[in-house]
Amino acid sequence: MSAHAAPPAFTSKTLATALAFFLGSLGAHRFYLHGARDVFGWLHLSATALGVVGVERLMASHLQSGGGWLCAAAGYVSVLAACLAAIVYGLRPDAKWDARFNAGSAMHGRHSASGWTVVLLVMAALFVGASVLMGGLAIGIQTYFEAQLGHGGLN
Repeated sequence: MSAHAAPPAFTSKTLATALAFFLGSLGAHRFYLHGARDVFGWLHLSATALGVVGVERLMASHLQSGGGWLCAAAGYVSVLAACLAAIVYGLRPDAKWDARFNAGSAMHGRHSASGWTVVLLVMAALFVGASVLMGGLAIGIQTYFEAQLGHGGLN
């Protein structure tokens, strides 16, 4: 690297964790870390859009739309994957974060120093992710058994 070369862009672990938690189902963390051409970022965005359509179809059909369940499941998985990404990013040691996302930044005197913000984001992602997982399982199982009994879903 020449003496006049600009330092590489520094990628914040705190910002990546926050993006994964708050906007992860839209792929914001993926676009931040890997750019606009990231396939998984676009998959997050597409799955969330499908999830919105699925929830609307389920509400209109009183939980009777098979296609609505399928579309809603895509959005559900996107939300859970975003919470998991926030947890994984937040728990990665700063040195490993810098080795993966900030290679060469130490030569310019920059290194990650995550603090309590990341810890709080990880705790929030764990709480929200577990709540979404348990809620989704409860609704799915209840709807399945009501359909088996002939009651036709939630009221």
